Amino acid sequence: MRVAYAAVAAFVIALLLGPATIGYLRRLKFGQTVRNDGPQTHLKKSGVPTMGGVLIIFAYFISTWLFALPDRRVSYALLVGIAYGIIGLLDDFIIVVAKRPLGLRARYKAGAQVIIALLLALYALTEPDLGPQLLVPFTGQFIQLPPGLFIPLVVCVLLGAANGVNLTDGLDGLAAGSMVAAAAAYGVIAASLGQTELAVLAGAVTGACLGFSWFNTHPAQVFMGDTGSLSLGGVLGSLAVLTQTELFLPLVGGIFVIETLSVIIQVAYFRLTKGRRIFRMSPLHHHFELKGWAEPKVVTRFWILALMFALLGLFALPGAKVLVFLPS
Repeated sequence: MRVAYAAVAAFVIALLLGPATIGYLRRLKFGQTVRNDGPQTHLKKSGVPTMGGVLIIFAYFISTWLFALPDRRVSYALLVGIAYGIIGLLDDFIIVVAKRPLGLRARYKAGAQVIIALLLALYALTEPDLGPQLLVPFTGQFIQLPPGLFIPLVVCVLLGAANGVNLTDGLDGLAAGSMVAAAAAYGVIAASLGQTELAVLAGAVTGACLGFSWFNTHPAQVFMGDTGSLSLGGVLGSLAVLTQTELFLPLVGGIFVIETLSVIIQVAYFRLTKGRRIFRMSPLHHHFELKGWAEPKVVTRFWILALMFALLGLFALPGAKVLVFLPS
């Protein structure tokens, strides 16, 4: 029940504080800067308040603090989420206030994320009942990794999740709605593996994203910015590491994987062919926009895919059929 309470509380917090947060960001003139080389329909979004991710972070943090019992894993997941959110906040601040379009320099941005991921990896290695064991999807079996492989894996998981969510955050409601499915799935995964407090955190993230979506759906009144997307990705990656389900993350967060791969493929193909493109624009959601799909249609269909990927991740759990079809 505490998982449900956390989800509802985070939703209510985001819903109640949303108007004041949006108004404050608007008074500060923290408006979104829209690139001219993107879809032309996005130019009207210029000036919409950004950095709304602070609302998401506040909602899931307060809700988790209210309903989760003291737990080191939850503390580390929250620290990662907040730290990644601070990195995103600095990036957003430089873009919006300092008027530097590229934001925080890539090497500093990536370097800070790596350092935080290393701290999480070291914690996992020193936790007696955690360590470098990974649950293999569909098998119920664990594999043991040497520290030399486990630490780089954790870094890849954290950076992949954070930047995957960041790349997905390109249309109204897309990243927040996709995170609802992924976080809810990880709530079920954590609970089924006996990590109740992590399930409470996942429930809080789910509710916070739902509450934020109230203001972020088309036409958006506020954007989460890197503040929100990096924080959410950091929490999602932390949930994977701290439940020993790193191998489940590409299934649960499949929509983020697809978006990331579309960018990698586009860049690689462009360089190999000296200027040719596979997609009209990447990330993938922009490709469908430029094909003529209305933004709400792209978002809704990606939400459906996000839900299907989340369900796939649940089916990969031991005893998944009982878990999904025969709730106690």
